[in-house]
Amino acid sequence: MRVKVISRSTDEFTRERSQDLQKVFRNYDPGLRSQEKAVEYTRALNAAKLDKIFAKPFVGAMDGHVDAISCMAKNPNHLKAIFSGSMDGDIRLWDIAARKTVCQFPGHQGAVRGLATSMDGDLLVSCGVDCTVRLWKVPMLKMVDTSDHTGDNSQPSAVFTWKHAFLGVDHQWDGNLFATAGAQVDIWDPNRSEPINSFQWGNDTVLSLRFDPGECNILITSASDRSLTLYDLRTSSPARKLIMKTRCNSVCWNPREPMNFTAANEDTNCYSFDARKLDEAKIVHKGHVSAVMDIDYSPTGREFVTGSYDRTVRIFNYFGDHSREIYHTKRMQRVFCVKYTYDGTYLVSGSDDTNLRLWKSKASEQLGVLLPRERKRQEYLDAIKERYKHLPEVKRIDRHRHLPKAIYNAANLRRTMIEAENQKAERRRKHSAPGSMPVQPFRKRRIIKEVE
Repeated sequence: MRVKVISRSTDEFTRERSQDLQKVFRNYDPGLRSQEKAVEYTRALNAAKLDKIFAKPFVGAMDGHVDAISCMAKNPNHLKAIFSGSMDGDIRLWDIAARKTVCQFPGHQGAVRGLATSMDGDLLVSCGVDCTVRLWKVPMLKMVDTSDHTGDNSQPSAVFTWKHAFLGVDHQWDGNLFATAGAQVDIWDPNRSEPINSFQWGNDTVLSLRFDPGECNILITSASDRSLTLYDLRTSSPARKLIMKTRCNSVCWNPREPMNFTAANEDTNCYSFDARKLDEAKIVHKGHVSAVMDIDYSPTGREFVTGSYDRTVRIFNYFGDHSREIYHTKRMQRVFCVKYTYDGTYLVSGSDDTNLRLWKSKASEQLGVLLPRERKRQEYLDAIKERYKHLPEVKRIDRHRHLPKAIYNAANLRRTMIEAENQKAERRRKHSAPGSMPVQPFRKRRIIKEVE
């Protein structure tokens, strides 16, 4: 008679040193675990539910301004430093970690409409409707030691007065020039009291502008004539112009793909374009029910945040047509400016109610230091949620967002209006001559023409 026994050698399971990892042997035969997919699906479902339970994105509010916040700027040298400017001319430097004001920069006699910092973090540029551009030395010692009060850092190092009010400013990513927006686009050198160059295409007001992070001499502007214009500082005239049906309030380049940019439009949508091909939008990002006021990309370039007149902050995936997160509070009013922090972990929004609000970029993310075991478990749960996200129950839980009643009703009304408009166009097409009314994709529908 033959008897089969299990034979195991202790050498295969015993560690040679106490510092060695435990030897674990697994049989990966799928026949041994017939319920593996069912178990993983249940784990993904529970992980999606737990995300909703622990979704607490609001971190805190920073109050101190006495008027609406109109603009913000980040400091590349310090993650926890952010500048804000308000409609009463007050500029403040905030410590995000402590959520308090570190320094104030008084001087503007009207609304501050633009803030920008140099890439070395030492220079702050501000402009406003009082027709002045002011340069400030950034007091970074106060960020390190709040008890340090050496020197008077609240006085501007230079004040430039010009002919018209300013509505925006941006600094080069690699260089010492900065540009201002207003009745025209002016290029400034910090060592000169007048612009070294000016660009103008038409007689309309320029609302915002941004320098290209990949090519420091390229900048894009949005104007009140519903146009997006590309400028090259190496030439004497603007390069290209795109005219849309409604104006864009803000524009932002993708930091990882600097040939792509996204524009925040008055028609509640955001439009992503390739600067080399402006005749159609790459993606149309929908979701807001009122004008989009500001936009900013995350450092990874995979997501961007928008602030809207409908009192919400939304986070979009770059390749997604609808928002993945919607942030709102009862007290938050119209959002005029939003920023991602340089580590991509937090968002900062400035609104009409004089407050800056700090949000987590991932609503259910656990703050603080995670143990390696906790981090691996979270990565595993994220992976199985991604694997089963297409299944109905997981998809329903993951997509559900609670909205204020006013925004929910406005979204339903807007959906009804769009359906009626599409039905009307379809009926016109049906009763017209064949080919006289071709179907136009939505990515081209809001674009009038491109001018070179």
